[in-house]
Amino acid sequence: MFVIGGLVLGAIGGGFTARRRGGKPADMAQYAAGYGIAFGILGLFLTLILDRLLLG
Repeated sequence: MFVIGGLVLGAIGGGFTARRRGGKPADMAQYAAGYGIAFGILGLFLTLILDRLLLG
């Protein structure tokens, strides 16, 4: 769930960041993809750490 949440929140945050900086739709899509991937990876690591700590 953290991975999906990270993807969604990262994409939304990236789109808003590009819009605030005056970007065109292609810029917003690129920022959304980049932030989504980055936050998704952070969510993956968070999931792995919690799994190791709680179940390991």
